[in-house]
Amino acid sequence: MQQIFNFIIRNSNRLLFLLLLGISLALTIQSHSFHRSKVISSANFLSGGVYEKINHLNEYLNLRTENDELVLENARLKSLLFNKEDTTKIPLADSIKGVKPADIIVSKVIHNSYNTHENYITLNSGANDGVKQDMGVINSLGIIGVIDNTSPRYSTVVSILNMKSQINAKIKKSNHFGSLTWNGKSTGYVQLEDVPRLASIKKGDTIVTGGQSVIFPEGINIGTVDKIYIKDKTSFYVINVKLFNDMTNLGHVYIIKSKDREELINLEKKEKDE
Repeated sequence: MQQIFNFIIRNSNRLLFLLLLGISLALTIQSHSFHRSKVISSANFLSGGVYEKINHLNEYLNLRTENDELVLENARLKSLLFNKEDTTKIPLADSIKGVKPADIIVSKVIHNSYNTHENYITLNSGANDGVKQDMGVINSLGIIGVIDNTSPRYSTVVSILNMKSQINAKIKKSNHFGSLTWNGKSTGYVQLEDVPRLASIKKGDTIVTGGQSVIFPEGINIGTVDKIYIKDKTSFYVINVKLFNDMTNLGHVYIIKSKDREELINLEKKEKDE
């Protein structure tokens, strides 16, 4: 303890300088938006780098599990291929739900939070790869979330397991629309709200993206109907949707570019101004 006091006394001037420097930097960042934006961008870059290193280590430790999953997936694909009656009659798929391959950015999850009320995902693709705010993120099973912020090499995603998330969705068989939200309770379920009670719904029905926004194309899988409730004092259903995705175990994802986004936004802006 005496040595600590002696150290503080010997270096009191330096310690006081560092304290005052830290306070001045904090005040400067808080009072100037330009400095604040630079700090946020730098923090995204640094945290992205750290998450990527941790992800590389986890991948190395999980190689055996991933290899087992690849073997099962290859077996499933071969089974589908060999059981097709006439493959010459089936056109080659050159897109994902109407999105051309050139409009898809393949990325990887390097950090994934799912145990808070506002969860975010970090990807190892950023502005240098063409990633922009409000692009949709999906994988082979369904939707993941929406791009929130970008740095040159990384980007963050508002997960569908975020209580601020709202995504247009519909019942696949009937085309009745609603708003997809999350109540913050379970990582395996989200909620489809404001569905009219005229809709014919049953457990097991598929829920997909509605296509009434410029973020996701229509028909991307989300999950299946698990439970149906009637919202208090309204004529709408609230549907508990069991996700196709395991949001606690994400790997590669697809970021969807929308060429029509700016055109639609400008058109809607003109309508509001008139």
